[in-house]
Amino acid sequence: MSEPIITVSGLRGIVGETLTPEVAMRYAAAFAALAPLGPILIGRDSRPSGRMLAEAIRAGLQAVGRTTIDAGIVATPTAGVMVRHCRAAGGIQITASHNPSPYNGLKLFSSEGRVTAAGPGKQVLDRYRTAAPDWQPHDRLGLGQVCQDCINPHLLSVLDTVDAERIRARRFRVVLDSNHGAGGILGRRLLHELACRITILGEEPDGRFEHTPEPTAENLAGVLQAVTQCGAEVGFCQDPDADRLAVIDEAGRYLGEEYTLAMCVDHVLRQAGTGPFFGGKTSVAQKPMSENMDLSPSAAGGIVTNCSSSRMSEDLARRYGVPFARSAVGEANVVDAMLAHGALFGGEGNGGPIDPRVGYVRDSFVGMALLLDAMAARDMTIGQLADELPRYEIVKTKIALPPEKLPAALDALEKRFCDAACDRLDGLRLDWPGRWLLVRGSNTEPIVRAIAEAPTAGEAAQLCAEAAAVLAAIQS
Repeated sequence: MSEPIITVSGLRGIVGETLTPEVAMRYAAAFAALAPLGPILIGRDSRPSGRMLAEAIRAGLQAVGRTTIDAGIVATPTAGVMVRHCRAAGGIQITASHNPSPYNGLKLFSSEGRVTAAGPGKQVLDRYRTAAPDWQPHDRLGLGQVCQDCINPHLLSVLDTVDAERIRARRFRVVLDSNHGAGGILGRRLLHELACRITILGEEPDGRFEHTPEPTAENLAGVLQAVTQCGAEVGFCQDPDADRLAVIDEAGRYLGEEYTLAMCVDHVLRQAGTGPFFGGKTSVAQKPMSENMDLSPSAAGGIVTNCSSSRMSEDLARRYGVPFARSAVGEANVVDAMLAHGALFGGEGNGGPIDPRVGYVRDSFVGMALLLDAMAARDMTIGQLADELPRYEIVKTKIALPPEKLPAALDALEKRFCDAACDRLDGLRLDWPGRWLLVRGSNTEPIVRAIAEAPTAGEAAQLCAEAAAVLAAIQS
C-alpha cells in the first residue's frame, strides 16, 4: 500500500512505511484547516513511536498557526473528555488501538469530544489528498501548551455514574491487565477510588506488550490464570488505548467483549428508574415487555449498538421495554445513531460501552465502574451476571470476493435466504428469530466478512458456510 488505511475517523499504518512523520503532519494540517478556531489537543497511547509522531504533529499544527495542548499518554476516552474540558477545537489521539507494535495511527475528535463523523472525516481526507498545508510565517505560528491534569475530569465523570460508596463497601479484589498500554494510568486511580484490592498486570505505559494486544481469549491465556491465582472476583483486560474492555470471571472464565456491553446495558436499564434519564419515574425494569414494542431506528431513546454486535443488547432492550436501534459498523456510526435517537446508552460488541453521561467515546473505565456497581448492587458474581443473560454464540469468517462482485453477491444471498428479514444498512444483514447473519465487504482487502450469531456455535457456523457456498457460486 502507498498510503495508510484511512477511515472517516482517522488513519493507521506501519510506522516508517505507510505512516511517516510527513504523513502524520500533513493529515493533522488537513484536520486543522477544517476545524473551528481554538487549540487542538494531542494525546497518545503508550507505543514508543507515539512520542515521535506527537512531536511531528505538534510541529505541523503550530506551523499552520494552531495552538496545541499536549496531553501526553492518555487513554482514548480520556482524550475525548479532555477535548471538551479544555474547550479545544478538536483533538488527535495517536493510537493504533489493538493492532501490533509496528502500527500506529491518528484518531480525530471533534470539538464535542467524539470521534469525527463521516461527513467531516471525508472532508479531512479529501483535503489531505488534494491540498498542501497552509504553512504560516514566523509571526503567526501557533503556541504549545501542556495539559496539567488529564486524569481527574474523566475520573470524576465515571465515578458520578455509579454508587461509589456501595462499591467501596465490597472491597472487590480485581485483576487489571493493561498490557503496558495507556489504561493503567487511570485504571489504578479508578479502582483505588473504588477501594478495590488491585493487581495490575503491565501497568507501566511503555508499549512493550506482554501479549498480542487484542484482548481475545487466545491472547489472554496468562491473564486467565492470574485471575484465579490472585483469588480475584473479576479480571478486566484493556486494549492499548483503553477504549475496549474484555472481562474474566471469578473462575478464570473468559467472558469476552460482547458480554461487556450486554452486562453494562442490563445494569444501566435496571438503574434507570432512579437515574437522570427518567427523572425518578417508574423504573423501566417494572414496565411490561411488549412483543409489539417499536424497535425501529426512528424510535427515540433506548439502546444503540452496531449491526455486528450480539443480539443480547436487543433482547435486553425488549425485556425492559425500551427502544433499540442498530447502526452501521464503526464507533462514529454508533455515536451518530445515539445522538439521533437520544439513546441512554450504546456501544459496540468489541468491548466498547458508550455512556453519554461521560462522553460519546467507547470507554473501558465506564465498563469497569458499571460492572463493579452491578456486582455490588445485586450481590452477585460477575459470572452470575453473565450467566443470566440471553445465550448466543458468534462465528466470524472471511470469504474471498472481488469488490466488483459484491452487489451481485448480496443480491444472491438475499434471494437464497428469502425467509429472513433483510437490512442493507451496512452490507447485508439477515435476521431470523434467535439468529442472524451479516455479510459486509472489506474496505482494505478483496474479501467479505461473514458474521453469524445463533444459540449454538454449530448453527452460527452453518450460516457462515451457507453464505460461503452462495458466494462461491457467484464466482464460478
